Amino acid sequence: MTLDPGGILAWLLVGLIAGWLAGLVMRGGGFGIVGDIIVGIVGAVIGGFLFGLIFPGTVVGFWGSIVVAFLGAVILIAIVRALAPRRAAA
Repeated sequence: MTLDPGGILAWLLVGLIAGWLAGLVMRGGGFGIVGDIIVGIVGAVIGGFLFGLIFPGTVVGFWGSIVVAFLGAVILIAIVRALAPRRAAA
């Protein structure tokens, strides 16, 4: 699979949107602009890898990239939560 939304600004936008959506779904809020972009871009890598295994040779556009990055970001957040020690409630 090829994530092909365009240049670096498009990748940042995809990361921001995907990270923000994943933050809403997994936590009830985002991680801040920089955090959302990082989660979204890392999620795009994870989602692109997994989606490429399932659907090899598939090309998605801008909106498809957001969906794949969102799914990857959700997986990333779930893995981090599973591995991170729990914080005590205040």
